Amino acid sequence: MVSRILVTGGGGFVGRHLVAGLAARNPNADIIVGVYDENPQFFGDRVRTASFDITNADHVTAVVRAEKPTQLVHLAAHSDVALSHRHVRRTWEVNLDGTLNVVLAIMEAAPQCRLVYCSSSEVYGRSFLTGKPLDETALLEPNNPYGASKAAADVMVGQMVQQGLRAVRVRPFNHTGPGQSVNFVIPAFAAQIARIERGAQPPTISVGNLSSQRDFLDVGDVVDAYCSIVARFDAMPPNCVMNLASGQPVSIADILKMLVSQSSRKIEIVQDPARARSSDTPIAVGDASLAQRLLDWTPRVELSSTLASVLTYYRSLDSI
Repeated sequence: MVSRILVTGGGGFVGRHLVAGLAARNPNADIIVGVYDENPQFFGDRVRTASFDITNADHVTAVVRAEKPTQLVHLAAHSDVALSHRHVRRTWEVNLDGTLNVVLAIMEAAPQCRLVYCSSSEVYGRSFLTGKPLDETALLEPNNPYGASKAAADVMVGQMVQQGLRAVRVRPFNHTGPGQSVNFVIPAFAAQIARIERGAQPPTISVGNLSSQRDFLDVGDVVDAYCSIVARFDAMPPNCVMNLASGQPVSIADILKMLVSQSSRKIEIVQDPARARSSDTPIAVGDASLAQRLLDWTPRVELSSTLASVLTYYRSLDSI
């Protein structure tokens, strides 16, 4: 049987990398990319697109019924934590209602489809206050609308497995790479450095509190894990949940220093009291031992290489 892999949110940052990875690993598969806009970007000869609104249940069901996917990777989400505070209702509509629409469409129109639900480390929230690496048994205690909406969808998917849904839930920690929006911290720094290098910004970066520590991954490593789950799905334990993490926290201050060190320009980092605010989560680090056991997965890309790829991407843009 030919695999038909549907990727929701395939036009987003992670989605573009994932679609390329799936196409490379599954040369005989039919890959369908779910996109929101009416003029989706070109993905290549082997990839088809389907435009639909993830929050419209009829749209989602129609696509699933027409395509009958054998695997579905659900990436579509509002993933910006800061924006989730300003657009709370839309965040819940996309992240929870959109996921429910996908799940119900699968159960109604393609019950044998295998769902890979891409959750988030943000579901753990206040559980990170222990300061220890968290595994999948940690309490879900989100502290922002994005994390709460993803946690609710995560729990819903797990409950639906009891009703016959075939699903694996994946909780990736922070990941970045070429193409990520400047709404996220590493691209925000990289874009400023690129502007400084081309003379479009004074050689100064104003910052607030940089003491927070996060567990960063390269998008390529995350995509490798997703592709492996698609390939090994039937060997996964029932109702499987797994973290993707490096287990190595790094401070935002060190991230910025590493990026600045990759520039030939002398750049001054200036503390701006107006930007300074304490973090709700001083340290967030994960334990991905389960993914290592089940997928033989460990992060392979060094952080310095990841930062270089993001900086190179922003240097390549005509305007930022």
